[in-house]
Amino acid sequence: MELNWGVLFAAAGAAMAAVLAGIGSAIGVGKAGQASAGVCAEDPDRFGSCLLLQLLPGTQGIYGLLIAFVIATKAGLLSGAPITDPTTGLHLLFAAIPIAFGGLLSAIAQGNTACAAINMIAKKPEESGKGMLMTVMVETYAVLSLLISFLLVNGVQV
Repeated sequence: MELNWGVLFAAAGAAMAAVLAGIGSAIGVGKAGQASAGVCAEDPDRFGSCLLLQLLPGTQGIYGLLIAFVIATKAGLLSGAPITDPTTGLHLLFAAIPIAFGGLLSAIAQGNTACAAINMIAKKPEESGKGMLMTVMVETYAVLSLLISFLLVNGVQV
């Protein structure tokens, strides 16, 4: 049986998108969760505000998973009729790079921003909206990464 390089490259792209963006989200959500735990230990009424900020870095993992599914579908990995062309597989692998690395790095940065916002809420609860806005600003770069990966995947002719 001959190795199907097209499938291998496409599967590597799908895995990279899901795993790297997921790692970034896990790190970001974990950091924000640690900050939230400290604030909620002092004032349990701050739980809702802290939880919203903790959840935000998790979106990058969802974006990476979405691109992984789109790549797997495009490459025929889910239908039983996989691609055979190595060039197509390489195109799909490279299309995964923006969300893989954009998701990884923006989730970590968003987690750090969420930590700062959570600490701000601990001192000035009335400023929670500003903290949320600061944290959401980092999301812009994750969305841009998602968009370019999505456009690149859909541009691949199978």
